[in-house]
Amino acid sequence: MSDLGSILRLEYGAALSAENRTGWGYPVFGSNGEVGRHSNFLIGEPGIVVGRKGSVGQVSWSNEPFWPIDTAYWVDCRAQDRRWLYWLLSYLPLKRLDTSTGVPGLNRNDVYELEVYRPDPASRDKIAEILDTLDAAIRGTEAVVAKLKAMKQGLLHDLLTRGIDANGDLRPPYSEAPHLYKQTPLGWLPKEWDARLLDEVAIRGSGHTPSKSIASYWNGGIKWVSLADSHRLDQVFIRETDKEISEAGLANSSAVRHPENTVILSRDAGIGKSAILASEMAVSQHFMAWRCGSKLNHVFLYYLLQREKPRFEAIAMGSTIKTIGLSFFKKYMVALPQKDEQDRSAEILLEIESDIVRHEQELQKLRATKSGLMDDLLTGRTPVTALL
Repeated sequence: MSDLGSILRLEYGAALSAENRTGWGYPVFGSNGEVGRHSNFLIGEPGIVVGRKGSVGQVSWSNEPFWPIDTAYWVDCRAQDRRWLYWLLSYLPLKRLDTSTGVPGLNRNDVYELEVYRPDPASRDKIAEILDTLDAAIRGTEAVVAKLKAMKQGLLHDLLTRGIDANGDLRPPYSEAPHLYKQTPLGWLPKEWDARLLDEVAIRGSGHTPSKSIASYWNGGIKWVSLADSHRLDQVFIRETDKEISEAGLANSSAVRHPENTVILSRDAGIGKSAILASEMAVSQHFMAWRCGSKLNHVFLYYLLQREKPRFEAIAMGSTIKTIGLSFFKKYMVALPQKDEQDRSAEILLEIESDIVRHEQELQKLRATKSGLMDDLLTGRTPVTALL
């Protein structure tokens, strides 16, 4: 073990106000990372920045010469150790060293006193290489997820405004082929589509909360979607719920069982969040619920509601009480393609949703692996040679 002060020195950055930065050139770093660009640099090689004021202990890396401002430290160390030290500093609980009672601040002398595991130079290089490789994989997967989400948003717009023609291709937009569209209460829609009240193609329902003072109404095995399940919405299907009610709770309240594939929408807190019931469930009064008829694909309806979320939020923001009343849903209209087109669009959207979920799960695994390896390699719990 070694004192961190025997391995590195933390040096003050230099003031460079936002008004004096050129806006181009080399990165300028503050306590919370890159804050701008400037035509000149203070440190003429790649290096590490540590937050001193404000974002205490935040660790940033610059791949090029950089300018650390006076709210941050830059790390003076052996060039060969920089990447290993970047990971070590990122792992250490530097934020706990904040000794200020006002503006957060990091005293470098406290950092110097930290005892750390210091392997031999070859092991330090290998640790840095392993963590760098994992980090690159994480960044690559994050980029894939971001790209897929952007593609999904584009598809939502295209499939729900112009749709797919008989050949399986996206119709050209109205601006390019106005003869393929007709004017409706919802604007220009493909001629094959209809503007319909949602109540005409789905059975609308809601739910209720059984009395919380009667224990026998609860924990009876009937899944019950409430505002506590907000984090489970917007993931296509909801499969589990925070709370369950009983047959007695169902019988002594206005709650009802909604069948599998019912589409629900939060109209209060978490306004506009939606999901499809993966099995029979009840819901609280904070939700609308639609059982789709033969002319409406439940997955298609889910994505229609997803695209409408900004509208739902805007309507609620305009109300004294942040909710959407039943009168709105009684008059709510949807753009409705033919059922076979709905089915194709739903398949396309579910496919890209599946890709997003798969890559997000991969991302979680990579992050967990990285966290575990940092804990093992940077403390010496597992010698890096054991991984070779």
